[in-house]
Amino acid sequence: MTPVPVPVYGLILAGGSSSRMRQDKAALRYAGATQLDRAFELASRHVPKVFVSVRASQIADPARAQRPMIVDSLAGEGPIVGIRSALAAHPNVAWLVLACDLPFLSDAALSQLLRERDATALATAYRSAHDGLPEPLCAIWEPAAAAALAAYVSGGGSCPRKFLIRHAAPLLEPVDKRALDNVNTPEEYAHARAVLDAAG
Repeated sequence: MTPVPVPVYGLILAGGSSSRMRQDKAALRYAGATQLDRAFELASRHVPKVFVSVRASQIADPARAQRPMIVDSLAGEGPIVGIRSALAAHPNVAWLVLACDLPFLSDAALSQLLRERDATALATAYRSAHDGLPEPLCAIWEPAAAAALAAYVSGGGSCPRKFLIRHAAPLLEPVDKRALDNVNTPEEYAHARAVLDAAG
């Protein structure tokens, strides 16, 4: 008998340093809303609970403090710490993990990911339309990934994309290919803002 999939919660990764952007990416605005708020509201339309992943130093930050948070509880740096901290905080749910810097992310993209999720795998991710590699920051991470991630990190690993490759995570072909385009520089932000503002 196929096991019943566990529920899925949402995790918006907003703990990065935004060094290339030179300002906090979570606070960037599109059509009057912050990038973090847009991601949070989008995820909230698809899963029953959503949290923001933050570092301890960000707890009081105005852009984050109004949302339920999961504070990094494990040593290390990068998004893998946020993913592991969420799995530790609620070990009996899967996590829809989203980077906060995906301004074109859509309801269609999240619907497809949840619909085509493989709950028997450690994670289900999209295949990048740019390089064919897994997109770990728009993915569903299952509870079983916690132990595998711990072993991966203890062996010196830190890249969630390489983890998904190593464990042969099922990869989906995104119907909405622009949804996974992220924004890392002021120039990319200006372009994305112009596109989204023009769209209303």
